[in-house]
Parts: sequence; structure tokens; C-alpha cells
Amino acid sequence: MNVGIIGAGTMGVGIAQVAATAGCKVVVFDANTLQIDKALFGLEKTLQKLVEKNKLSQEKANEIRSNITKATVLQDLKDADLVIEAIIENKEIKTKVFTELETYVSENCIIGSNTSSISITSLGAELKNPERFIGIHFFNPAPLMPLVEVIPSLLTKNSLAQEIYDLMRDWGKMPVIAKDIPGFIVNRIARPYYGEALRIVEENIATPEQVDDAMRTLGNFKMGPFELMDLIGVDVNFAVTTTVYKDYFYDPKYKPSLLQQRMSEAKLHGRKTGKGFYNYSEGVERPIAHKDELLYQYIFLRIISMLINEAVEAKRIGIATDEDIELAMQKGVNYPKGLLSWGKEIGYTKISETLQKLYEEYQEERYKQSPLLRKM
Repeated sequence: MNVGIIGAGTMGVGIAQVAATAGCKVVVFDANTLQIDKALFGLEKTLQKLVEKNKLSQEKANEIRSNITKATVLQDLKDADLVIEAIIENKEIKTKVFTELETYVSENCIIGSNTSSISITSLGAELKNPERFIGIHFFNPAPLMPLVEVIPSLLTKNSLAQEIYDLMRDWGKMPVIAKDIPGFIVNRIARPYYGEALRIVEENIATPEQVDDAMRTLGNFKMGPFELMDLIGVDVNFAVTTTVYKDYFYDPKYKPSLLQQRMSEAKLHGRKTGKGFYNYSEGVERPIAHKDELLYQYIFLRIISMLINEAVEAKRIGIATDEDIELAMQKGVNYPKGLLSWGKEIGYTKISETLQKLYEEYQEERYKQSPLLRKM
């Protein structure tokens, strides 16, 4: 298969590596040609490190690299069977690229977007042939993260989602099929992990290090919400939250945090800027969390209840199958358990009671339960 990649950032080159590893011939295009050279140089270093660690043979590394070539103009993708776009999260810019691309590729070429939050239907609607357009959402870093969300739009031809699902399996990924709703599966259900943690800190109930420590120790999460926001990028996380909030017609469940907005404005974006919720400067030690068992229980139960409620609501409105909802959260954001089974383990009654107390305390629709939760 001939695969075109638009965007030579971390995600674009990561997807290129996945496709090339599966034996595809890959052509990478970026409006900034210097970025392609930089990305391919970085890929060579990555492959060489894998060889040195005996995780990849030199022969396979050479094969992967030889399968990837660079494009100087978008027209160089004209022979592609599949094109995946991985550029800036801006609908207007993406749409402009897709409409130009459509003039070069064959009628049979599948066009996919790696968007994490923009409606697939709205992106594909501008194309002359929207039936061949679909969401193919990888998670960062693409070569390591197994999950891929496959999102057909209202206009995508019926068989295409299964075709891409099967292709992703062939590429060694764990695909799930999701409805075209804001945030799809993972970014919709995961919002309270960040939003409720931010709320707790904004209200001076706990510090970021206490929230992170509580979720790691009581929930067995690999990273706490604030560590994870710093890794993703505080600005990126804020942008996704804002998009989901707007696309859900300002549903208070997804309301962004003022604290996160201020940090984005101050360019306190996390690891990539050297400072976010934590300071990553050399020699600076992270603050030690003041442990408090009752507080930790409160933090954990509040955040996990909101997450489970989101998973139950996703089940109720049929965003994906129960199995795909569970798989998506474990393989897309490394949750230690599927949220539906976690709810059963804690007890749905306890989750319902926790949300009811929060609703009574705050008098906000944010804490409204899914109609299905009380029945489970």
C-alpha cells in the first residue's frame, strides 16, 4: 500500500514509522520542508537506538527508513492509496489541505484525519467525495501507543470503517470504532480526569502534587492529572477541552478551567517549556505531597466517579460498544482498568451517591448523573 502523510511533526512521523514498519511505502509532506528533514533525521536516531537496545534488527531499521520518502509538494502524494493528515488542530487549515489534496489523488484514495477533537463530518463535508473521508486517530507516541480510534462521519461509506479497522489491525494496532461526537471516545470520557482535578486545586482543597499522589496510590494510575497535563502540554490539553466544551453547546460538564487558561497564556505549558504545574529546570526538586488519607479518598472518589459517569453515558448513547469503551481507555490513556468494570467494582450505587452529594453541594449541572447510572 502507498501511504501519504501530511504533517512531519511528532505525530506525523510517528504514523509514518508505523505504516513503514508494516511494509507500506510512505511519502511524507509538510509545508515546511526543513521540518521533514528534521523529522526524518530524528526517526533515524530513534531507529538506531532501537537497534542498539536489540529491539529492532539493523535490517528491519534499514527497511523502515527506506520505505519513507519525502514530498516537496502536496501533488507528490498523487499515487497514495491512503492519506493521513496530522497537522495543526484548525478546521479551516485542514479543510484547505483536503480540498487541494482531492484534486491530485485518485477517486479510490482514502483520505483520513488524525484530528483529536474536530468533527469528522464537518471536515469531510467540504470534499467532492466525502464518502472516502474518515477519522483515523492515533495516540502519541504513535509507534508505542496501541490504540487507534476509527471514526466514520455521517457521509462516510458504510464499509470504510471496517476496512480501516482491519488495516489498523494489520499495522499491529488495537483499533476501536467510535461515533463522530466531540472528543470521540477517549478525549470525551477522559475530560474529568483533568477538569475535576483542576477544580479541586482551584478551590484550594488540595495541591497538584496531592491530587497526583492520590490518583497514583489509590487509583494505580501511571501518572496523575497534573503530571499528564504537563506531558501532553497544558496548552494542548486546554485547547482540546475548549473544543469539546464548544462542540457540546457549552455543556457545564466540559467547562474549561480558568487556571489552565491563565497557565496557557503565561506559556507555562509543561515539559516542553520547562515549567507547568511542576518545574522541570535542572536541579529543581518536585514538591513532596503532604499525605492525608481522608483527603486522598475524597480526591480519588470524586474524580473516578466523574470518569465512570462519563463512561456510562458513552454506553447509554452508543458512542461505541462496551468492549471498545473499556479498551479505548486502557490502551489510549493507560487507565489501569476499564471504567465500566471499575464502576461495578466500586459499586454503581456509591458512584451515584458521590455525584448526588456533589450536585447538592455545588448546585451545578456539571454533576448531573447519566440517566443510565442509577439503573446499573
